[in-house]
Amino acid sequence: MILAPENISKTIQNAKSGQQLAFSNLLDTFWNDVYSFQLLRTKNELEAEDITIETFSKAFDKINSYKEEFVFKTWLITISKNLHIDLLRRQKRSLENNTFSYQNTSGESEVLDSTPSAEDQLIQQQNLADLLTEIKKLKPAYQKVINLRYFNEMSYAEMALELGEPVNNIKVKALRARKLLSELIRNKPLI
Repeated sequence: MILAPENISKTIQNAKSGQQLAFSNLLDTFWNDVYSFQLLRTKNELEAEDITIETFSKAFDKINSYKEEFVFKTWLITISKNLHIDLLRRQKRSLENNTFSYQNTSGESEVLDSTPSAEDQLIQQQNLADLLTEIKKLKPAYQKVINLRYFNEMSYAEMALELGEPVNNIKVKALRARKLLSELIRNKPLI
């Protein structure tokens, strides 16, 4: 349900008091704004959807810090912009860490092969196995959403068709599934 401008303030108050329907209404109302903003920035539908989901997750976690003197849409867009900047920084850092160069005898810089070593591949496989173990701890509906989204790389529209549910339900499930998975991973005891 898309909210009329005069109802947004009341819905935000309801969200601050923990009413789930209010969160869903805010997601429905502002999804297209945040998604369109990210689509323009990323030029990639899947990445834009992921950042948009992350934006709402962060916004809903921090809803009590929202101040009424600011426009809610602007607050969401700011969160979204900052998440995208953080993503770009992580990608740049990762690229810098995975590319090694050296100077050859003629003084020219050459890039070394950045193909993962056998040890790196083993670590990645172990991390994937750990992740799959944590995913299996989720309810089946959340497992399905995670698998379709991240392992089958389906869009929310494709997932909605596959599961026979409205797109907004899929978005909310994906948001909750990511949040629950994040909590499971964060609370996992270190060996």
